[in-house]
Amino acid sequence: QVQLVESGGGLVQPGGSLRLSCAASGSLFSMYTMGWYRQAPGKLRELVASMIYDGITNYADSVKGRFTISRDNAKKMVYLQMNSLKPEDTAVYYCNARHRSSGLTYWGQGTQVTVSS
Repeated sequence: QVQLVESGGGLVQPGGSLRLSCAASGSLFSMYTMGWYRQAPGKLRELVASMIYDGITNYADSVKGRFTISRDNAKKMVYLQMNSLKPEDTAVYYCNARHRSSGLTYWGQGTQVTVSS
C-alpha cells in the first residue's frame, strides 16, 4: 500500500516557476515508477513526466525543456520543477506510483496549478 500527498501548487504568472512535491509512504519505494500527471477541465488526464528508480525519465513533448522530475529515494519524495509556465499548463497535477512488476497503481489527491496574469 502506498499513500501519496502532493504539495506546492498555486497561482503563478506566465513565465514563472513552481515546484511540486509528492511525499510517499509505504515500503519498497524503489520498486515504483513515479510520475506526474495533469488534468485540465474538460480534458483527459495526461502524463507529464515519469522517472524509474535508476533515473531514466520520460517527458511529455509539451513540457520538455521546461519541467524536470526528480526523486529522492531515501526520503521517498518526488518533485516536479516547472519553469517557464504557460497558461496551458493550468491543471490539477497528480502524483502517481506504479509498481514495476505488478503494475499496481496509486494516485495522490491532486494539487491545483493555475497559470494566469
